Amino acid sequence: MSAEEPLFRVVRGVPTAEELAALVGAVIVRSRPAAAPAPATTSAWARSGRPAGRATWRASGLPR
Repeated sequence: MSAEEPLFRVVRGVPTAEELAALVGAVIVRSRPAAAPAPATTSAWARSGRPAGRATWRASGLPR
């Protein structure tokens, strides 16, 4: 493929600039490798309801 050869061409119809932009955007997104998912984060509110460590369940029943 030469440097002057287009990556793709329109065979039929006359697309608008917006339609061509949408096509180029779709091709670019599909050609990228998939990103690794972000690690799940737990809110402080959710963490507050969970035991903090070993034998914490025993201490939770004791008077404070």
